[in-house]
Amino acid sequence: MGMIFFCCPIVSVFTDIFGCRKTAVVGAAVGFIGLMASSFVSSIEPLYFTYGIIFACGCSFTYQPSLVILGHYFKKRLGLVNGIVTAGSSVFTILLPLLLRVLIDSVGLFYTLRILCVFMFILFLAGFTYRPLVPRTKDKESGSSGASLFSRRKFSPPKKIFNFAIFKVTAYTVWAAGIPLALFGYFVPYVHLMKHVNERFQEEKNKEVVLMCIGITSGVGRLLFGRIADYVPGAKKVYLQVLSFLFIGLMSMMVPLCSVFGALIAVCLIMGLFDGCFISIMAPIAFELVGAQDVSQAIGFLLGFMSVPMTVGPPVAGDECGYPGTHVSRSGGKREPEHQ
Repeated sequence: MGMIFFCCPIVSVFTDIFGCRKTAVVGAAVGFIGLMASSFVSSIEPLYFTYGIIFACGCSFTYQPSLVILGHYFKKRLGLVNGIVTAGSSVFTILLPLLLRVLIDSVGLFYTLRILCVFMFILFLAGFTYRPLVPRTKDKESGSSGASLFSRRKFSPPKKIFNFAIFKVTAYTVWAAGIPLALFGYFVPYVHLMKHVNERFQEEKNKEVVLMCIGITSGVGRLLFGRIADYVPGAKKVYLQVLSFLFIGLMSMMVPLCSVFGALIAVCLIMGLFDGCFISIMAPIAFELVGAQDVSQAIGFLLGFMSVPMTVGPPVAGDECGYPGTHVSRSGGKREPEHQ
């Protein structure tokens, strides 16, 4: 995920120059090649290149245009549309682990990767359906003086590659700096949660249900808050995102305090709900702050900034995040004081 977001500033430039369709189609093709190549390697080192770089870059070139293209077709219901589109990842969060377990057990890892290439081919075909309606940043903006925020924003000179002029918008600059700062702990529960569950609740079966709960309510949250965002005027949508960070942070702190598995399930359900809120309204906020003409690079820069804390956060948290001075008894599954 970190590599996918890290490439997004460069992807946004390609989106502005070549359009959403060409960028997404080429990205899907590159991702297909990287995934297929990964299925033929016999050691971990080549996977760093084929899967970690080629496949991730291809996914990045596919992901960013999928957010930008929505603003070409929708304005009043942009939040709901983003919620519907991003809810797809929640569906796969729930279903894909089950599918992968069956495939790996039956045909092995390498053939599983080849089967997954089918999904990349579907993305390749889907990219051809992108038909941008809003002129790219290279095209001259219409001279109409409507009241819409989209028609009032005029930033970059037409020949610039990187549109740093969007940082002249104070609201966007503050938002693009604040989101990464808030994301250092975002991936910590996702990375360390299962280790905590396996140690804290050893007697429980089907422990994977905690991740499924996050995926389910995240999908619900994307649909719910995406629709709510359509009723929130202008840049005030940021308040919804602030609310989501507040609850995600609170629920993350509640995880180590849950001594009952049912309480942990409730915490994960709430966390997923507000995770969906954060994801679904990210693109609509960018549209509101900089307008449709400059939103591609606005989203690209933001995702690029986000890649750093999302990658660094979980390793900084460590294996025993949230449990200083304690350890889990292997025999009884209860937490006991650690002798210093």
